[in-house]
Amino acid sequence: MASDDTSFSDRGISESIGFLLIFTIVIVGIGLVTLYGYPMLLRQQVGADEQIMEKNMIVLQNDIKSLAYKLVPYKETSLKTGSGTLVVYNTLTTPATSTISITDCNGIIHEDSFRSGDLRYESQSAETDISLQNGAVVKRDRLIEGSTMLAEPRWFVDDITNTMVINLIAINSSESLARSGILTAQMDLGVSNYSYIPVGVGEEVCVEYTPDTNPDVDKRADFSTAWNNYFTSRMPMTQVSPIGVTPIKYQVTKPDPNRQFTLVIKKYEVIIKSL
Repeated sequence: MASDDTSFSDRGISESIGFLLIFTIVIVGIGLVTLYGYPMLLRQQVGADEQIMEKNMIVLQNDIKSLAYKLVPYKETSLKTGSGTLVVYNTLTTPATSTISITDCNGIIHEDSFRSGDLRYESQSAETDISLQNGAVVKRDRLIEGSTMLAEPRWFVDDITNTMVINLIAINSSESLARSGILTAQMDLGVSNYSYIPVGVGEEVCVEYTPDTNPDVDKRADFSTAWNNYFTSRMPMTQVSPIGVTPIKYQVTKPDPNRQFTLVIKKYEVIIKSL
């Protein structure tokens, strides 16, 4: 009988050990998933939200193009911001958003400190800002220096007519606007005007860009690298101001310096009615 009792006892111990081993493996598996898998899933979700917002901002850019260039009176777009917030910084926002001035390189002003305003996606989890400003979509990673331009504004030079067209787009709103989650961006066209400026032989045109930086807080709104690359790589401009000095000054290279050059400045106001 003693032998049979020992046999039953051993079988009980084996089942207990097996249960504890399986339970331990399950707990360790859950811990590993929580420790490594869940943060990875969150990063993938944040990255997916960021890519979706890049596309959404380009869609909003196309809406603004329709308002400004096709004279469509009203546009409405529904979108989802994911893990970030869409914020409107209008032309009266303090601190000031970026400004552009256009002169004859000798101080005579053609356009003085045009403030573009800013429709900006801000993601705390991704540490990323994507901005729709002055007709362009620009992006900045707060963890590193610099910025990139995802979609260019509508500036161009016509070599045949020796003409440069600069489109300046201001984003305004009647009140402070900021929304997260699912929203509908409603916008319409405000005041618009244009001017033709003849530039004689021997005269030059300069563009001065001041980034919308608030050094007292941070530099997350400094998209100057993206604009500098656009001016010097995509447009016939050369930076003439020293590095690190603001405003950043660029001189326009005319297609034919021996003919009269025409500068066309078109200004549009897009009003964000609601988000």
